[in-house]
Amino acid sequence: MKVKDEIIFRSGIIYVIVVIMALVLTVRIILLQTVERAKWESLSDKYVYKLDIMPAVRGNILADDGSLLATSVPYYSVYMDTRSSGMDPGLWNSGIDGLSEGLSELLGQHSPSGWRNLLSAARKRGERYFLIKRGVSYGTLKKLRQLPIFREGQYKGGLIAQPENRRVLPNNDLAARTIGIITTLEEGPKVGLEASFDNELAGKNGKVLKQRLAGGDWIIVNNARSVEPVDGNDIVTTINLEFQDIATAALRNQLRKHNADHGCAVLMEVATGDVKAIVNLKRSGDGNYIEAYNYAVGESTEPGSTFKLPALMAAMEDGLADTSDIVDTGNGMVRFYNKVIRDTKEGGYGKLTLKQVFEKSSNVGTSKIINQHYKDNPKAFVDRLYSMHLNRKLDLQIKGEGEPLIRYPGDKLWSGLSLPMMSHGYEVRMTPLQILTFYNAVANDGKMVRPRFVKAVIRNNYIVKEFGTEVISGSIASKSTIRKAKKMLEGVVEHGTAMNLKDADYKIAGKTGTAQIARDNTGYRSGQTIDYQASFVGYFPAEDPLYSCIVVVNSPSSSVYYGNLVAGPVFKEIADKVYSTTFFREFPEPAPDSKVKRIPDTGNGYMADIREVLRFTDAHFETARVGSWVKTRENGDTVSIVPLEPDERLLPDVRGMSLRDALYLLENSGVRVEFTGRGRVRRQSPEHGTRINEGMRVTLLLDV
Repeated sequence: MKVKDEIIFRSGIIYVIVVIMALVLTVRIILLQTVERAKWESLSDKYVYKLDIMPAVRGNILADDGSLLATSVPYYSVYMDTRSSGMDPGLWNSGIDGLSEGLSELLGQHSPSGWRNLLSAARKRGERYFLIKRGVSYGTLKKLRQLPIFREGQYKGGLIAQPENRRVLPNNDLAARTIGIITTLEEGPKVGLEASFDNELAGKNGKVLKQRLAGGDWIIVNNARSVEPVDGNDIVTTINLEFQDIATAALRNQLRKHNADHGCAVLMEVATGDVKAIVNLKRSGDGNYIEAYNYAVGESTEPGSTFKLPALMAAMEDGLADTSDIVDTGNGMVRFYNKVIRDTKEGGYGKLTLKQVFEKSSNVGTSKIINQHYKDNPKAFVDRLYSMHLNRKLDLQIKGEGEPLIRYPGDKLWSGLSLPMMSHGYEVRMTPLQILTFYNAVANDGKMVRPRFVKAVIRNNYIVKEFGTEVISGSIASKSTIRKAKKMLEGVVEHGTAMNLKDADYKIAGKTGTAQIARDNTGYRSGQTIDYQASFVGYFPAEDPLYSCIVVVNSPSSSVYYGNLVAGPVFKEIADKVYSTTFFREFPEPAPDSKVKRIPDTGNGYMADIREVLRFTDAHFETARVGSWVKTRENGDTVSIVPLEPDERLLPDVRGMSLRDALYLLENSGVRVEFTGRGRVRRQSPEHGTRINEGMRVTLLLDV
């Protein structure tokens, strides 16, 4: 009996314990369902549901004609709910093979059997959010929606597509640094117009409710707490894509020719200050040139001889000197204290007028003039420069402007050498755009206008905000001084240091610059080498200026570094093409009864075809020694035919050609071609002159 009693006793204890535990659990359940219900429901919402940001679509950045410079392209992350509540098992069995074949064809990654195995395994695991692929384009998504199973939609077919936007530059690196590049839409550095107009472009993010699934994935669910995003506004820039393409190709080819470290070019409309083209190129590790930094806006350096214009204008404006004054430059050397200033001509220029000093870019003559008139009152010289707004930032629409530096007498680093050194562009610092703005003011009869990058902010094609031309100074100098300055600038090209830029069709006015580059640790000389900065700044046509332009090339090869030979040809190529575009394309149509004969627009292409077209017209045509491929240019009733000399290593220029000719040339170069539109090729990307790489893809934009 003792054993039986002990068993009963122990069983009773276990029974009591079980009863107590059951009572505790019951009480706990009641508490959870009543007293603590609100607490645990809130925690459930916290860990199972969350409000997340739905990014707004960033606004577009547009060229002056409305063409896209930067846009947000939708891409999608595609998932599959393999256990979707509406999916019929029969649908899965009948459609999995077709779905797998379609995924293999559209996305690659796996074979049809590979996709089948992956999807079947995911369904077996019960995955509600199985990743198919990220970064799927909208076109591909449309095709995915037509596949078996997926065509039934999200609830029956399990297809889940979550949108995301990527920022793209349709014209590749054209003005890329000025436009700005952002790594993602939510985070990462923003530069250029992307940064400066971020508030306008960004829009307002919305909110979306997401539910957490087994495995940690989050899925969007429809809920009243979701808030739709407000997309960003568009901004219309002043950039002209055709001019930008011209300037980029011209600068890149010259940098490559002279193996330069970097360079920039800016084309600006004289009257408005509109920046029509801005190029900034830096040599990369592989020898190509890329847009890596906005040198035109941000690099403040000693400008060299381009600063002689404001220096001599100061003396003329103060009534201390005139263009006819005689200066003895002697043997081309002059000493100021322990510094010898030299001219580039061996033996010197002898006696020159002030105008000739400027045209020949005589360092000796310029320093003598400024030192003679201001050595007893250097403050008057600097005050005059300050009155011409050379010491202030331009307050641009774009961030990152470099600080100009013009020291004042009494400053810590001011010395007896400061006046003669400043006179020819040393001991001062300015950015290329600041120098260009000054020269643009001279072209604009003294009116200095602020460079403009953005004309308007628009939304749904309606203007939200406009940015007009802003005048910095109504006149930087008297009309008399401006008139003399213009003659001096014309003289540089007519019979001065830039005679190589003279053109029979129109006049160029400008100034060359060649400056030694100072390094922080070694001064102007590093070992046996000296680095130079070559520049040319001016405007055209000189008699009625429409555009101003500056070209700066940093560290060209040591054998050729003068501004007229390195920067000047880039300026000339830009000016020639812009001039021909502006004038030759704007002739009025002849009246119906007019005797003026219309010359056909023959474009560029195969020589035999162009000759055949011209043979049946009344046009005269001039032919240089040409090969099979040519360019044409209409001038009055004459068509000039010039050779197009393709280099098998470089991408040929197919602009102006028919699609047939362009395809023939490009595909024979070993590149793959994509095109949109009809008619003649208006734009190509990458641009001509780019080194051909294996597998290169070229995109052509045709007229219509």
